Amino acid sequence: MNKVIMYSTQVCPYCQMAERLLKSRGVEQVEKVLIDKDPARRAEMMTRTGRRTVPQVFIGETHVGGYDDLSALDRAGGLTPLLEAA
Repeated sequence: MNKVIMYSTQVCPYCQMAERLLKSRGVEQVEKVLIDKDPARRAEMMTRTGRRTVPQVFIGETHVGGYDDLSALDRAGGLTPLLEAA
């Protein structure tokens, strides 16, 4: 299964919803990067994604986006194949 990295904050409801969705699709480990604890990681996230909001989800090297993007990908049937791609 592809590695999942999520840029997040400690008190983000959309981050929690994204993590629940990923776990419901079989993801055991979500590597969370807490940008509210480490401002350098916030800058890294903005450089990698061009976005300022959390969550920002990466599956492998693919930038999925935020919770709405993740949810739309799941509804379109694209999330599970992306997670399972090696």
